[in-house]
Amino acid sequence: MGKSSTKKRSVAETIAGGHEESARGRLLSAATRLFCKNGINATGIDAIINEAGTAKTTLYKLFGSKTNLVHAVLESEGRLWREWFIASVEAGGGSAQAKLTRIFPALKEWFREERFYGCPFINAVGEHDKDLKQFRAIAMKHKKVVLAYIEKLAGEMGAAEPEVLAHQLGLLIDGAIVAAMVSRDPGVADTAGLAACSLFPPSRVKKPKRAPVELVAV
Repeated sequence: MGKSSTKKRSVAETIAGGHEESARGRLLSAATRLFCKNGINATGIDAIINEAGTAKTTLYKLFGSKTNLVHAVLESEGRLWREWFIASVEAGGGSAQAKLTRIFPALKEWFREERFYGCPFINAVGEHDKDLKQFRAIAMKHKKVVLAYIEKLAGEMGAAEPEVLAHQLGLLIDGAIVAAMVSRDPGVADTAGLAACSLFPPSRVKKPKRAPVELVAV
């Protein structure tokens, strides 16, 4: 961990920093911002190249089509988000349970950011024809990596069914992301975190200490 004077980078800054400052990197950064904020269907090629400061021919030379650009954005967003997520959960070390309990505080910090627009995978699948498999396949690839990491921690924690617990936590994560996007309330992460703790093996859950109750004479 760095010194306290070191400024933490936001999730958006971390992802933006992963795009090299080349024409390709600028197009990915611009498309990421616009797709996440305005939606894929609502964002045209002209808006992307204006934001990126490149020519339309450059976009088509590098990506071939808007669909290919969307695929590239989702692949890049997924990789960078997973790197941030795992680093946040692993920060500080500790037991597997300690790491799992960091999931929702980390999400809360993400939800607080001005540029939080929800999950790009959920958004992409949600705004396209539900029979289309291309975006669903990319989304499932991302989800499998996240769930595999959570399942590994669940196994280390001693969960009776690590795979089941991973899927339960995955549902809480997805639900919290959607709820935070709709409500703009980062506190939904706290509620999801409480629900998550109730799923951990009872013998391993540390119950919060209650303040002593003072008896008042009547």
